[in-house]
Amino acid sequence: MSTEHPPAVLQARALGVQRGAARVLHGVDLDVHAGQWLAIVGPNGAGKSSLLQALSGWWPCATGEVRLMGRPLGQWPAPRRARTLAWMGQSPALSEGEGEALSVDDTVGLGRLPHQGWWGWPARSAADREAIAQALRDADMLALRDRPLQALSGGERQRAHLARALATQAPVLLLDEPASHLDAPHQRLLAGVLRGQAQRGHAVVSVLHELSLALAADRIAALQSGRLLACGPADDAQVHRAIEAVFDHAVRIARVDDRWTAVPCF
Repeated sequence: MSTEHPPAVLQARALGVQRGAARVLHGVDLDVHAGQWLAIVGPNGAGKSSLLQALSGWWPCATGEVRLMGRPLGQWPAPRRARTLAWMGQSPALSEGEGEALSVDDTVGLGRLPHQGWWGWPARSAADREAIAQALRDADMLALRDRPLQALSGGERQRAHLARALATQAPVLLLDEPASHLDAPHQRLLAGVLRGQAQRGHAVVSVLHELSLALAADRIAALQSGRLLACGPADDAQVHRAIEAVFDHAVRIARVDDRWTAVPCF
């Protein structure tokens, strides 16, 4: 894992987020670096998804600001921002009839819209076709590319949405709970995909409930009650103690077979 700090491509400074009458984030300072995978962890209600939504621009900041490549996020033209920052939100279950018109291939192709413009869809260039095919391969969805979303399991739909985000080929990738619904082999695949994205120089941020998967990242940010308790290398002892603390010592971070993992404490 890389412990050096390449340039910060996404920064939050004194970031606060309000949802109705509730302040859900309080003065968060966070740097997201090129060539690194950052995992955000914390208990339910800690503010993880709110932080990711604010970093992506999907939710406004009540205080502070977010900068992308040194420029305030709100000053980026929408098309250019969409090519620079790819977002995968939580994937809700489809209602009956929803998704019948869209195949996996159509869904992943939507990730290329920032490169085509709205009026360019569904025309695809050679670069679009290659990006879509590569994203389908990375997400282990190539064999299912012609299936309608409605016919997929929850884990398969999750991988289709992952492939959509990958197809954008943005240098910054934000993923909210990408491991939900994934079985163990596909969680392992996800770790390899995110690590590979970082190794290719991309900045990757993922909200994760699966602590052992988060410990495979380069850096971990631990949130509690809307505040950032710790952020540092995934093998750092202080980060491990912070993770244990935010989960009320219901887990212990331990070394097993040369890997850090989260061991439940019953």
